[in-house]
Amino acid sequence: MKLSDLAKKMIVSISIIALICILGSVIYYRSLYFLPFMWGVFLGSFVSIIKVFLLDHAVDKAVKMEQKLAGNYMSIQHMLRLLLSGIVLVLGALVPQISLWGVAAGILAFQLAAYSLKFTPKR
Repeated sequence: MKLSDLAKKMIVSISIIALICILGSVIYYRSLYFLPFMWGVFLGSFVSIIKVFLLDHAVDKAVKMEQKLAGNYMSIQHMLRLLLSGIVLVLGALVPQISLWGVAAGILAFQLAAYSLKFTPKR
């Protein structure tokens, strides 16, 4: 699967944000109590990266459709990405070995990465 440059930048940004969150939790806890937060960040970041792949694929497919079908397709894809985020947040809330805050940080990394694209230099 060929990814666009924006998708690659978003994946790198999500990974950097996840590492910063994990490093912050290691400094905050200074013991093995950081592990549930780390697993949550890994899970949330993994879902964010999957959402980047899904968004990139959906945009590529929607560009080839007519306008009305493309709008409906993108709306459905957006709802599916939101559902995916919701499922992972519920999983983080129900499983005691995974921190809900870590999952939320990983999920929010998607939005932060999208916002950070505004400040990256263009080639």
